Amino acid sequence: MHFKSLFMATTLAGALLSSCGEAGQQQKSELQSISEVIGKSTIKVDNGIMTPEVLYSFGRIGDVVLSPDKSKILYQVTYVSIDENKTNPELFVMDVNGENKKRLTFTNARESNPVWIKNGERIAFLSNESGTSQIWSIMPDGSGMRQITDVEGGVNGFTFSPDETKVMLIRDVKYGETVHDMYPDLPKASGRVRDDLMYKHWDHWVESIPHVFVADVVDNKISNIVDILDGEPYEAPMLPFGGVEQLAWSPDSKTIAYTSRKKTGKEYAVSTNSDIYFYDIASGKTTNMTEGMMGYDMNPSFSPDGTKLAWQSQERDGYEADKSRLFVMDLATGDKTYVTENFDYNTDALVWSDDNSSLYIVACVEAKTQLFKADIATKEVKAITEGKHDYASLALTGDKLIAKRHSMSQPDEIYSVNIADGTATELTFENKHILDQLTMGEVEERWIDTTDGKKMLTWVVYPPNFDETKKYPTLLYCQGGPQSSVSQFWSYRWNLQMMAANGYIIVAPNRRGLPGFGQEWLEQISGDYGGQNMNDYLSAIDAVAKEPFVDNDRLGCTGASYGGFSAYWLAGNHNKRFKAFLSHAGIFNLEAQYLETEEMWFANWDMGGPYWDKSNTTAQRTYANSPHRFVDKWDTPIMITHGELDYRILASQGMMAFNAAQLRNIPSRMLIYPDENHWIFQPQNAILFQREFFRWFDEYLK
Repeated sequence: MHFKSLFMATTLAGALLSSCGEAGQQQKSELQSISEVIGKSTIKVDNGIMTPEVLYSFGRIGDVVLSPDKSKILYQVTYVSIDENKTNPELFVMDVNGENKKRLTFTNARESNPVWIKNGERIAFLSNESGTSQIWSIMPDGSGMRQITDVEGGVNGFTFSPDETKVMLIRDVKYGETVHDMYPDLPKASGRVRDDLMYKHWDHWVESIPHVFVADVVDNKISNIVDILDGEPYEAPMLPFGGVEQLAWSPDSKTIAYTSRKKTGKEYAVSTNSDIYFYDIASGKTTNMTEGMMGYDMNPSFSPDGTKLAWQSQERDGYEADKSRLFVMDLATGDKTYVTENFDYNTDALVWSDDNSSLYIVACVEAKTQLFKADIATKEVKAITEGKHDYASLALTGDKLIAKRHSMSQPDEIYSVNIADGTATELTFENKHILDQLTMGEVEERWIDTTDGKKMLTWVVYPPNFDETKKYPTLLYCQGGPQSSVSQFWSYRWNLQMMAANGYIIVAPNRRGLPGFGQEWLEQISGDYGGQNMNDYLSAIDAVAKEPFVDNDRLGCTGASYGGFSAYWLAGNHNKRFKAFLSHAGIFNLEAQYLETEEMWFANWDMGGPYWDKSNTTAQRTYANSPHRFVDKWDTPIMITHGELDYRILASQGMMAFNAAQLRNIPSRMLIYPDENHWIFQPQNAILFQREFFRWFDEYLK
């Protein structure tokens, strides 16, 4: 796959457009065809087998936005250049039926956050073409690209008011005092002085936080920029993952709804209590609309008529994996309706019906994420779709929903879904040219008996061209989170089909602690690390290992984050089942983890509290099950990978595990990234991970 040529073509296209004006549009159309030829037909898959390089050739569909008249779909696709070691997002538009696809941007800049403006006559988006992230706009035919903002420090996100007289901007503001503020005569000092907790978060030291600004829009220029949290040391939207989905305009453009956890330091570190706030444009007054609701409250959405507000809410403070509930407030009376009270699953990605009476939502049920309709008055939640796949977003157009969909065998594509009968029609086919060359393995849904008499859904992925007369090495996949779904997910790191393509059977259990099977199943894991969920893992691998095509002498185990913890724990408690382990970003020493991690609410809830509280039986049971306490039983080769920018689970955890294995003469290998966090984002680092992953397991299981 010659992505370098693709990037050169898009660079040339951008240069021609900027220099040739309208004449460049004809050149642009020609270069679009060239770009498509370079980007697609040159991808060759040997023997139908997925490799890391093939995996990173897929176009990744991002934002999907309907035009105001619901006739067109604006969407983003990100391409990867392994040679350039970077990603390149571009914008596309097509008719709502999938016809007349057109690529709009041809740059080496990053285009994101696309929205329709001017009643569909133009498109606004973020681009770093000018050196910082600013708002730009373009015509729906790809012409007339121009810059709208030139804000110091750049813009992280934006959303225009419905009447387009104002715009909300997400910008970073300085947080706290630096040593250079304290001691101006020490300009080269590199130290940081802190007096409170939450001084770092996920992968960065907290020296700036996002704020919401509002500005006037006149003649495609912005002015009178106002920080609506001016002087407040609180973030909005919330770090580390919050974006424009945590903000909303009222239909009359008079009110901004935003999400914030208005706490700092230790109070912030131990609490998940965020709220929805209303900011009145005319008066500048801020009102807490969810005061007294103690968990996460976020992602506000006004009804089309402006009389109601919907949002996602969690009940308990300090429990980030609590049920994500759907609430609706009558703004005239303040009355709240718990719409999903009788629905024992999390909800996500809500969108209002045109008549303001119901909401369309995404929810994971039994490891498949489907589309549902929730009636506000009756609280009835009905499934719209079914099948072995996951939906990841949705938008409403008449009697259809436009949604992204993926499975273990296909990355995201855009689909049109008939609300009446759930039939889905694929619209984009962004990756058909690659998928047509691949042979995917069968994905089997098995229900396995657990040690406490329950049934557990386990995905089994078979190698392509599976032959039941042969014996195959088999990998147990352990999920992270710990409360993250093992649904029909598509991953660019933990891709189960690619593992299977390398000749492995993959066993992926929905063990205790995962959503999609009700709250009791989800919550069992809290305070029981190393307990029932580990029995679930062993039940899954033992059940599949009984099959004649599984080689019991070639079983491996792998996972990341809590899955990495699981690999460490099983390494000391597997009774010689496995012949090799691989742990990425895993917790090795729970006592150290309690004091090393930054979001203390997680450690307090899931571990049960601090290890020094000897009267807390839950906490003491947790720490007694720490993987480092079983190193004396390690007898199996283990590989450890970690990123040094990971502040959720510090790289020292991986280094401790590697050192322990080395000192005990256990065959072991360590892969450390000085420039990656909890994940592995850079393309060449990701390819390195995959190559080392299979080099390790092939060495011990083949």
